[in-house]
Amino acid sequence: MLAKIERWSAEKPTAAVERFLDRPAFAPEAEAAAAEVLADVRKRGDAAVLAAAKRFDGASLKASELRVTQAELAAAAKAVPARVKRAVKDAHARVRRYAEAGLREPWVMQTPRGGYTGEFYSPMDRVGVYVPGGTAPLASTAVMTVTLAAVAGVKEIVACTPCGKDKTVNPVLLYALKLAGVTEIYKVGGIQSIGLMAFGTKTVRPVQKIAGPGNAYVTAAKRQVYGFVGIDQVAGPSEIAVLADDSANPAWVAADLLSQAEHGSGHEKALLVTDSQALAEAVCDEIAWQAPRLSRAAMVGRVIEQGGILLAVVPDMRQGMELVNRFAPEHFEIMTRDARKMVEGVRSAGAVFVGAWTPESAGDFVAGPSHVLPTGGAARMFNGLTADDFRRRHSFVEFTKEDLAETRASIETFAEVEGLDAHGRAASIRFE
Repeated sequence: MLAKIERWSAEKPTAAVERFLDRPAFAPEAEAAAAEVLADVRKRGDAAVLAAAKRFDGASLKASELRVTQAELAAAAKAVPARVKRAVKDAHARVRRYAEAGLREPWVMQTPRGGYTGEFYSPMDRVGVYVPGGTAPLASTAVMTVTLAAVAGVKEIVACTPCGKDKTVNPVLLYALKLAGVTEIYKVGGIQSIGLMAFGTKTVRPVQKIAGPGNAYVTAAKRQVYGFVGIDQVAGPSEIAVLADDSANPAWVAADLLSQAEHGSGHEKALLVTDSQALAEAVCDEIAWQAPRLSRAAMVGRVIEQGGILLAVVPDMRQGMELVNRFAPEHFEIMTRDARKMVEGVRSAGAVFVGAWTPESAGDFVAGPSHVLPTGGAARMFNGLTADDFRRRHSFVEFTKEDLAETRASIETFAEVEGLDAHGRAASIRFE
């Protein structure tokens, strides 16, 4: 399992590197499938959701079996080992503390004539989170989504995750969802779960916003329901970039690159950018040694075979940072002597991990920031999920008579320019 080593510079961009950077945000086959299933869910409701669950997940459910019961939650809690509970509680506490610290505060400023303007926030009433459960039950995603909604003050938090053919959901995932503050859990995944939350059915009321990562089909579905509901971002296959100099440990770099290649879709991306040919070669050797020894070696091998791991050698770190910014990775590790200084050059990345002792997996599980991050180059225009994504921002204005008198001429002028005389009259009538 050999990764590719390519040279790249801003003046002479390599074709292989450019192909690596050029990843489509949406898959045509996923778009078509999403449109079909969503239309069916909107038309037939529960029946369409159940049919899709059987078709895609092999789960033969009744509408009455969609929601996880309190008995199932209690049984799951008993089944989870104590050490796993401790890990989930640790992650939850750290994520909650980080989310609380990041909440925006309301603010007020005085107008020139004694009035006030400012902003305040209110939690959404009902939101939905999607938690993948296909190739791995992502209990960490439950913590990284539901916790934020709870911190925001959302009263109704709906979670959707696929069940197995036996109609059960992984107990650790259920335990994490409950601990994080979920109020409803449904045993449905994929496109159909997005339609369920967006449009609602006889069984499930619609939500106001949907958050959480997913595969290409879930991403396509989220994009297509935008407008019916809000969405957090478009998030597809996992990806990582590592910017490293010759001080980096090649075994550590290789392990970090492989950590994202094991997710299972085959479309993951892992990029090393370095000014050291020797480091690139050493990392290549480490990947060849480490990959076959992983429990998901077959999945990792598919990523490598499809060119999903690339080691790019650049003339200097400045151009290296330029290449990373062009890639706009979901996760970005900086493993250089002056790692903290290098952060100043970051322009496009979902989350940044600074220094050799900060593997991306710390961010995936326990560090604090949500691991729900933009992928596929979307880090150029989207941010990672925060508690504020589950709140509504309200601006407010409180003018005095003197404020309105001072701005009356400008209001009337804009109204005249734009041909909206009723707008102007709304101000002038108050002085008649």
